Amino acid sequence: MSIDIKVPELGESIVEATVIRWFKSVGDPIKVGEALVELETEKANFEVAAEKQGVLTSIVKGDEEDVLVGDVIGVMEEGAAGKSDTETKKESPEPEEVKIEVNEKAQVITESEKVTPVARRIAQEHGVDISLVKGTGHGDRVTKEDVENFISSQGAEASQEDKITEEISNVEPIRKDVAPLPAEQPPRITIGRDVREERIKMSRRRRTIARRMLEAKQTTAMLTTFNEIDMGAVMELRKRRKETFKERYGVGLGLNSFFVKAAIGALKEFPRINAEIDGDDMIIKHYYDIGIAIGAPEGLVVPVLRNADSMTFAAIEKSIKDYAQKTEDNALSLEDIMGGTFTITNGGVFGSLMSTPILNPPEVGILGLHKIEQRHIVINGELEVRSMMYVALSYDHRIVDGREAVQFLVRLKELIEDPESLLLEG
Repeated sequence: MSIDIKVPELGESIVEATVIRWFKSVGDPIKVGEALVELETEKANFEVAAEKQGVLTSIVKGDEEDVLVGDVIGVMEEGAAGKSDTETKKESPEPEEVKIEVNEKAQVITESEKVTPVARRIAQEHGVDISLVKGTGHGDRVTKEDVENFISSQGAEASQEDKITEEISNVEPIRKDVAPLPAEQPPRITIGRDVREERIKMSRRRRTIARRMLEAKQTTAMLTTFNEIDMGAVMELRKRRKETFKERYGVGLGLNSFFVKAAIGALKEFPRINAEIDGDDMIIKHYYDIGIAIGAPEGLVVPVLRNADSMTFAAIEKSIKDYAQKTEDNALSLEDIMGGTFTITNGGVFGSLMSTPILNPPEVGILGLHKIEQRHIVINGELEVRSMMYVALSYDHRIVDGREAVQFLVRLKELIEDPESLLLEG
């Protein structure tokens, strides 16, 4: 019996995905629970597992193709996975007919899979006859690189022809009675993409980031305010406590835990920065799910510290470390990254001195941290060198006034410059 392999429900509000890779080829045996295909969504990657055993007979959606929830992406024939042809014939009531049907399906799929969808699209864009391109992929499949190499080689051949033509045209005529050469012709211009360019399709996550960033700019009244913080007290405290902290909790004492605690303290005093807009209503959230932005090769991800106000410094540092590892392993789940009431992003780890972070809707506030630099600061009339950091708060001006934003940063500054207050005030 044929079974359709469909795109499963991927989570709240997620309706699209992109096929990353198939783990099985047509004709491969399948066992229950085996991963068949990997899908990429705007939030995380998913593996679709087999619910029955049998043989993969068709791949409907290939690598880099976009799909919707419920779409059929492949077909399998239910049966005992991995059995020999002789055993399969014995179990089948009409062995010859079944064999012919499966072979015909496999032949159709083999022909259609000789060219990847991306390779076919690039060939069409450049007017390339795909039948002239030699495939180097699995089973001599024509890949994107094959088409690009073919285009490059064609461009090189055309350049060589131009060079030979130019050399011939520069030869002086031997006989005077030969008709004069025609007037100089303008150089031939080849219209098309420069072979030095590379076309790369954006990943599902990168496309989602692009869309959400544009939406944030278009649908919010975003404004950013700045302040600077003397990081001396925090750095001195970390220096004194880092060894004992790591010995006791097995994780380093970083800056993030201080800013998470300080941000929550400031949010409690200015609750509209920990809210969202729903039509004409403001939803004030009296809980603190703080998103921590983490850079990844495929784009920024923002895993969430749930109920961060009840977490200790050690718990915050451990959670951030775990999220960083899961990000590196591409193992973040939807639960890890869904929701969030306020976000903290640290461009300072990459050397950023100042920036204006973009909101992460539906949140109405995001705190940007930056590089710590030693600067001359006037303290009580005396010029001193202090370790300073610029901080930025981007906020939705529709419900957060400038006064609140400025006061939020002032309160944040007070808490960081006196880190013991974070302990005393919880």
